[in-house]
Amino acid sequence: MGWDGYAIGGVAVGEPREKMQKVLEWVLPMLPENKPRYLMGLGRPEEIVHAVNSGIDMFDCVIPTRNARHGSLFVRNPRAKLWERSQSLALGSNFYKTINITNEKFKKDFKLIDSKCDCYTCRNYSRAYIRHLFSVGEPLAGRLASIHNLKFYLDLMKILQNKA
Repeated sequence: MGWDGYAIGGVAVGEPREKMQKVLEWVLPMLPENKPRYLMGLGRPEEIVHAVNSGIDMFDCVIPTRNARHGSLFVRNPRAKLWERSQSLALGSNFYKTINITNEKFKKDFKLIDSKCDCYTCRNYSRAYIRHLFSVGEPLAGRLASIHNLKFYLDLMKILQNKA
Protein backbone atom coordinates (compact mmCIF):
# COMPACT_ATOMS: atom_id res chain seq x y z
CA MET A 1 0.00 0.00 0.00
CA GLY A 2 1.32 3.40 -0.92
CA TRP A 3 0.06 5.60 1.91
CA ASP A 4 2.29 7.57 4.27
CA GLY A 5 0.22 6.51 7.27
CA TYR A 6 -3.24 5.38 8.34
CA ALA A 7 -5.98 7.07 10.32
CA ILE A 8 -8.67 5.21 12.20
CA GLY A 9 -11.61 7.44 13.01
CA GLY A 10 -15.19 7.36 14.15
CA VAL A 11 -14.64 4.81 16.90
CA ALA A 12 -13.23 6.84 19.78
CA VAL A 13 -15.97 9.46 20.01
CA GLY A 14 -19.56 8.46 20.63
CA GLU A 15 -19.09 4.71 20.50
CA PRO A 16 -18.89 2.44 23.53
CA ARG A 17 -15.26 1.75 24.46
CA GLU A 18 -15.76 -1.99 23.98
CA LYS A 19 -16.62 -1.40 20.30
CA MET A 20 -13.47 0.65 19.82
CA GLN A 21 -11.34 -2.26 21.01
CA LYS A 22 -13.14 -4.66 18.68
CA VAL A 23 -12.57 -2.30 15.73
CA LEU A 24 -8.87 -2.04 16.59
CA GLU A 25 -8.59 -5.83 16.85
CA TRP A 26 -10.16 -6.10 13.41
CA VAL A 27 -8.38 -3.29 11.55
CA LEU A 28 -4.84 -3.21 12.98
CA PRO A 29 -3.75 -6.58 11.52
CA MET A 30 -4.57 -5.20 8.06
CA LEU A 31 -2.33 -2.15 8.43
CA PRO A 32 1.40 -2.29 7.79
CA GLU A 33 3.48 -2.02 10.96
CA ASN A 34 6.10 0.19 9.29
CA LYS A 35 3.62 3.05 8.72
CA PRO A 36 2.20 5.42 11.35
CA ARG A 37 -1.19 4.44 12.77
CA TYR A 38 -3.30 7.34 13.99
CA LEU A 39 -6.38 6.89 16.18
CA MET A 40 -8.58 9.97 16.08
CA GLY A 41 -10.15 11.41 19.22
CA LEU A 42 -8.72 9.03 21.79
CA GLY A 43 -7.60 10.51 25.01
CA ARG A 44 -8.02 9.14 28.52
CA PRO A 45 -4.63 7.99 29.81
CA GLU A 46 -5.67 4.34 30.27
CA GLU A 47 -7.08 4.31 26.72
CA ILE A 48 -3.80 5.60 25.34
CA VAL A 49 -1.89 2.87 27.19
CA HIS A 50 -4.20 0.24 25.76
CA ALA A 51 -4.06 1.68 22.23
CA VAL A 52 -0.25 1.85 22.25
CA ASN A 53 -0.12 -1.73 23.50
CA SER A 54 -2.40 -2.62 20.57
CA GLY A 55 -0.15 -0.94 17.98
CA ILE A 56 -1.37 2.67 17.67
CA ASP A 57 1.32 5.34 17.21
CA MET A 58 -0.50 8.70 17.35
CA PHE A 59 -3.58 10.34 18.85
CA ASP A 60 -5.27 13.67 19.10
CA CYS A 61 -7.34 14.73 22.04
CA VAL A 62 -8.68 17.76 23.88
CA ILE A 63 -8.83 16.03 27.26
CA PRO A 64 -5.59 17.36 28.82
CA THR A 65 -6.33 21.01 28.04
CA ARG A 66 -10.12 20.96 28.29
CA ASN A 67 -10.00 19.22 31.65
CA ALA A 68 -7.30 21.62 32.83
CA ARG A 69 -9.38 24.67 31.94
CA HIS A 70 -12.09 23.28 34.22
CA GLY A 71 -9.70 22.53 37.10
CA SER A 72 -9.29 18.79 36.55
CA LEU A 73 -5.64 17.80 36.90
CA PHE A 74 -3.93 14.48 36.30
CA VAL A 75 -1.78 13.28 39.19
CA ARG A 76 0.35 10.17 38.91
CA ASN A 77 0.11 7.44 41.48
CA PRO A 78 3.75 7.12 42.59
CA ARG A 79 3.14 3.53 43.73
CA ALA A 80 1.86 2.45 40.32
CA LYS A 81 4.12 0.17 38.38
CA LEU A 82 3.57 2.17 35.19
CA TRP A 83 5.94 4.90 36.37
CA GLU A 84 8.68 2.32 36.94
CA ARG A 85 10.26 1.94 33.53
CA SER A 86 10.94 -1.77 34.02
CA GLN A 87 7.30 -2.70 34.50
CA SER A 88 4.88 -3.68 31.76
CA LEU A 89 1.81 -1.57 31.17
CA ALA A 90 -1.67 -2.92 31.62
CA LEU A 91 -5.06 -1.48 30.81
CA GLY A 92 -6.91 -0.43 33.91
CA SER A 93 -3.82 -0.15 36.05
CA ASN A 94 -4.32 2.44 38.75
CA PHE A 95 -1.48 4.67 37.58
CA TYR A 96 -3.12 8.07 38.03
CA LYS A 97 -5.99 9.95 39.54
CA THR A 98 -7.60 13.27 38.78
CA ILE A 99 -8.08 16.04 41.27
CA ASN A 100 -10.47 18.94 40.96
CA ILE A 101 -8.23 21.77 42.05
CA THR A 102 -11.22 24.09 42.51
CA ASN A 103 -12.42 22.07 45.52
CA GLU A 104 -12.36 23.81 48.88
CA LYS A 105 -9.99 21.21 50.34
CA PHE A 106 -7.14 22.66 48.24
CA LYS A 107 -7.58 26.19 49.64
CA LYS A 108 -4.73 25.73 52.14
CA ASP A 109 -2.92 22.86 50.42
CA PHE A 110 0.57 24.17 49.78
CA LYS A 111 1.87 20.93 48.28
CA LEU A 112 2.77 20.63 44.62
CA ILE A 113 0.07 19.38 42.27
CA ASP A 114 2.19 16.27 41.68
CA SER A 115 5.39 15.73 43.66
CA LYS A 116 6.82 13.54 40.88
CA CYS A 117 6.19 16.08 38.12
CA ASP A 118 8.88 18.50 36.97
CA CYS A 119 6.70 20.74 34.81
CA TYR A 120 6.87 24.51 35.13
CA THR A 121 3.63 24.61 37.12
CA CYS A 122 4.69 21.98 39.65
CA ARG A 123 8.14 23.51 40.08
CA ASN A 124 6.74 26.96 40.84
CA TYR A 125 3.19 26.89 42.23
CA SER A 126 1.23 25.19 45.00
CA ARG A 127 -2.19 23.60 44.81
CA ALA A 128 -3.53 26.47 46.93
CA TYR A 129 -2.21 29.08 44.51
CA ILE A 130 -3.64 27.33 41.43
CA ARG A 131 -6.97 26.97 43.25
CA HIS A 132 -6.87 30.67 44.11
CA LEU A 133 -6.30 31.57 40.45
CA PHE A 134 -9.35 29.53 39.46
CA SER A 135 -11.46 31.03 42.27
CA VAL A 136 -10.83 34.61 41.10
CA GLY A 137 -11.29 33.78 37.41
CA GLU A 138 -7.67 34.45 36.49
CA PRO A 139 -6.96 33.07 32.96
CA LEU A 140 -3.48 32.05 34.11
CA ALA A 141 -5.15 29.21 36.05
CA GLY A 142 -6.12 27.38 32.87
CA ARG A 143 -2.70 27.90 31.34
CA LEU A 144 -0.80 26.59 34.34
CA ALA A 145 -3.18 23.65 34.67
CA SER A 146 -2.81 22.90 30.94
CA ILE A 147 0.99 22.97 31.21
CA HIS A 148 0.79 20.39 33.98
CA ASN A 149 -1.69 18.09 32.21
CA LEU A 150 0.26 18.22 28.96
CA LYS A 151 3.45 17.30 30.82
CA PHE A 152 1.61 14.38 32.41
CA TYR A 153 0.69 13.15 28.91
CA LEU A 154 4.20 13.77 27.59
CA ASP A 155 5.70 11.73 30.42
CA LEU A 156 3.18 8.96 29.78
CA MET A 157 4.11 8.86 26.10
CA LYS A 158 7.84 8.78 26.91
CA ILE A 159 7.29 5.75 29.11
CA LEU A 160 5.20 4.04 26.43
CA GLN A 161 7.85 4.77 23.80
CA ASN A 162 10.57 3.25 25.97
CA LYS A 163 8.51 0.08 26.41
CA ALA A 164 7.66 -0.36 22.74
